[in-house]
Amino acid sequence: MEISARNKIKGTIEEITLGSVMAKVKINIGNGNVISSVITIESVTDLKLKVGDVVYAIVKSTEVMIGK
Repeated sequence: MEISARNKIKGTIEEITLGSVMAKVKINIGNGNVISSVITIESVTDLKLKVGDVVYAIVKSTEVMIGK
């Protein structure tokens, strides 16, 4: 699969929490860092995601906000 996004971060799924429509997927990217993503349950099913899978968190954005 080729994509235009350049920010691809490899990690391992450590938790999937299913809601009624959406799912929260936590990806361990190492050194105690975790990225969370909220995707549809349909996407979890279509991608056959499960805890322990090696995946990529792909970030494509025109804006990154930071708050303090």
